[in-house]
Amino acid sequence: MRIVLADDHQILRHSLHALLEREGLTVVAEAEDGERAVEVVRKMRPDVAVFDLSMPRLNGIEAARRLADDDPAPRIVLLTVHRDVHYVRAALEAGITGYVLKTQAAADLLGAIRAVAAGGVYLSPGVSRPLVEAYVGGKSSRRDALSPRESEVLRLIAAGRSTKEIAVALGISVKTADSHRTRLMEKLDIHEVAGLTRYAIREGLVEP
Repeated sequence: MRIVLADDHQILRHSLHALLEREGLTVVAEAEDGERAVEVVRKMRPDVAVFDLSMPRLNGIEAARRLADDDPAPRIVLLTVHRDVHYVRAALEAGITGYVLKTQAAADLLGAIRAVAAGGVYLSPGVSRPLVEAYVGGKSSRRDALSPRESEVLRLIAAGRSTKEIAVALGISVKTADSHRTRLMEKLDIHEVAGLTRYAIREGLVEP
């Protein structure tokens, strides 16, 4: 089985590399940030990619969103300390099919990789029950109504970027960036930056 590892902490990345190799898996590439992770996954076409949630440039969920429309879409396991249902839901919506807590044993990660590689879904025991309870309770995300570009604009707003900076980052005009900003505010019914930032954190678009 061919694996891509993405984590900005070199020591942890190397430890995971050694663990996976001991279990007979082959780590074909590593990445230190989300942008690089997208590049190497597209280049290497691994059986499974393991992404840390907290990475520079793009977090693990945003990197997965970039890859979701690829054909075939990669199978991704997210490694994180966050057990909040908002992060789990955001990960699943981004096409991630493995969600593993860093507090779990190494066997949990190996189980997730094998399940995802076989076409299944794996959630650490610490997050599966809250997720089920949230769905049974009928909680849904208003972000479902946002387009991929509006979600990206929301992430950049929450990261403190101005409209001009967002335009430059996305390669669009300031007028277009402002239009996206206005529409997402209307869809979410949130009209101030602080509220958008809190919402983006709850939905797993940015780290708190």
